[in-house]
Amino acid sequence: MYDISLFAAVGFLFAAYSVVGNDALQTLGTFISSNNRIHWFWLFLFAAIILVVTFTYGWMINDGDPSYGRLANLKKYPAIEVQWYHTLPPLVLLIITRFGVPVSTSFMVLTIFASIGGLSSMLQKSLIGYGLAFAVGLSVFLVLSNTLEKFFRKTEHQQHHPIWVVLQWLTTAYLWSVWLIQDFANIFVFLPRQLSAFESFTAMFAIVALLAYTFSKKGGPVQRILKTKTAVTDIRSATVIDFTYASLLFYFKELNNIPMSTTFVFLGLIAGREYGFALTQKAVGFLRTCEIALSDIAKAYIGLVLSIDMAVSLPFVAKGVAGAGFPLDELIPTQSYMVFICSANFLLIPVALHLMKKQTWRMVTLFVLLSTATTLFFLFPPS
Repeated sequence: MYDISLFAAVGFLFAAYSVVGNDALQTLGTFISSNNRIHWFWLFLFAAIILVVTFTYGWMINDGDPSYGRLANLKKYPAIEVQWYHTLPPLVLLIITRFGVPVSTSFMVLTIFASIGGLSSMLQKSLIGYGLAFAVGLSVFLVLSNTLEKFFRKTEHQQHHPIWVVLQWLTTAYLWSVWLIQDFANIFVFLPRQLSAFESFTAMFAIVALLAYTFSKKGGPVQRILKTKTAVTDIRSATVIDFTYASLLFYFKELNNIPMSTTFVFLGLIAGREYGFALTQKAVGFLRTCEIALSDIAKAYIGLVLSIDMAVSLPFVAKGVAGAGFPLDELIPTQSYMVFICSANFLLIPVALHLMKKQTWRMVTLFVLLSTATTLFFLFPPS
């Protein structure tokens, strides 16, 4: 009945829960926060219906591939037999999620399946996503902070007007569906590229069940990240955030089929929004905003480097465990890739120093180092 190995099934379940317990909160977090007066089951039911429709449509139009073609480039994302070590990255992600760290599921899960070219493409698109989202968030909320957002603060008692409730639920449907199109690849990379109807809808049922658990926990630890931001519990502000985020994801969906980190786009948008408030409102400290935004980047960076290190080391260790020896020349195949990995790990030092003790000079140093590393990565991508 199933043509799926045990390790593939276990990896799929780990990845599915990681996605709905970590990345999904970037999409549904504001929806949960601003509708906390409504019982979680009704919020879940709404999200589940959107998931089922999006999944079914994608499976039908892509000949049994629910990832919407994100894994169609077999040169960058080859279809390989899932081994025990492929299940470890989503398991690590599950553990990190419990601490509320905004780790990119795309990098944590897909990197171990991707070629060097696949990783480079995914990272480039994600960094561009962060930059564009930051610019859009900053521009939009520089305009809105003293106009529409100011009006929202003065009329907080009117936020549950039926018009805004309908707009938010429609916007959430838009965002949730576009986000799923991007992130289904992170779950279904463990399964064959074409799935039978029985395989597909069994998998979908498992995702829905995990989604129900997440809603029953009110979003879990990752929800704390969103609660540190300005005015995200106002249903009208949540609608503006979600519509902007959805439109950015739709743009990148139409741009190409390369997988990307929706976490990077989310963090960029929220950071731009916070800077917009900091530049226009005295109540929001600019230095504090810089500190929070850079801390979110630092946490996401740790997850990125960890995913790359696991993608390099786990297959190498598995060969040794299987008795094939430890061929060091196969550990890192190219010189440019070695430079990339060594540089990425070196940057963990200033990242850790910033997170341990937030001081202005450490913050500036980290910003300069990360900016320089990003520029060099675009100029000299590993190959």
